[in-house]
Amino acid sequence: MLAIGALTLSACSGTNADAEAPQSFDGATATITKGDLVGETTVQGTLHYADSYTLKSAFEGVVTALPTPGTTLTQGSHVYTVAGNNTYLLHGATPAWRAFEEGMSDGEDVTQLETALSELGYFEATPNAHFDWNTIAAIKKWQKALTLTQSGSLPLGTVLFAPEDLRIGALKARVGDNATMETELFTASSSRQIISANLKLSDQALGVVGNSVTVRLPGSATTTTGTITSVEPPREKDSEEGSKETTKERIIPITVTPDDTSALEGLQEASVSLGLTSQTRTGVLSVPLGALVALSTDQFGVEVVDEKGEIRRVPVTVGLFAGDRVEVSGDEIAEGQRVVVPNR
Repeated sequence: MLAIGALTLSACSGTNADAEAPQSFDGATATITKGDLVGETTVQGTLHYADSYTLKSAFEGVVTALPTPGTTLTQGSHVYTVAGNNTYLLHGATPAWRAFEEGMSDGEDVTQLETALSELGYFEATPNAHFDWNTIAAIKKWQKALTLTQSGSLPLGTVLFAPEDLRIGALKARVGDNATMETELFTASSSRQIISANLKLSDQALGVVGNSVTVRLPGSATTTTGTITSVEPPREKDSEEGSKETTKERIIPITVTPDDTSALEGLQEASVSLGLTSQTRTGVLSVPLGALVALSTDQFGVEVVDEKGEIRRVPVTVGLFAGDRVEVSGDEIAEGQRVVVPNR
């Protein structure tokens, strides 16, 4: 819902500015300020870890080691062990699909392996697509550091490539289970947190990659910021389980990446509110919402307090509503004037 429409303007009848005589006032006041106002549309989103998936065993046999849920594995980390076969994490976008060994054909997967070993400090040449003695030497150095047999080759399943560090989710298997190539071991995801939300078609103009978003966290008044990093094509919203609705709503999924991850500390998954900028007014006068008073059925005003503590009601034209402030204009108001606000 647009913040601009968050307050329904309905001036109350029976109050006339001309009938009000000046009176002394020493209650709560606020200052008329000049600056920029930003109107927002609020949508609900879900904070979660990106790119979640389920990892299956690359080997057959008894599971003897699994990672700890909630931990983050960095490049070079041990991931799991099945039947004495260890799997290690390396950074790379392409999954491992063959063994790395002498005599193998050139390929981008070789470049990816050499790049990862270079980042770990084991590959000393320039990474390329050819598996040669430089690659063998790097693998042996890595195997020595891991106290493994220095074979200079890596059987398929020894390396798990992932674009970035992995966060371990829920375990699907237990140590002692007999695994096959189809056995699900655990869920994993990126260590990055993102926010997924859906825009109505009527709000699609607000979904622009690169736009800043206000993120309101649950259970407190804490806010942080994020950036829209992806906008998907319109699609039908998935029906909720048990729903009898036959008409499906069209939505536009968006992804927001938080700017400051420290603000999300302690939150693994949560419902959050997103404030998307819908309208901006620059260099305008504004007052707190509570400063508005009804002068007639179709006229609003504010109560201006002068230096002597006397108040007078002056008419204003109301503009953009933004959060707890509202744009006002009029011949009898100016920046810096004090206006009456309700006592807190």
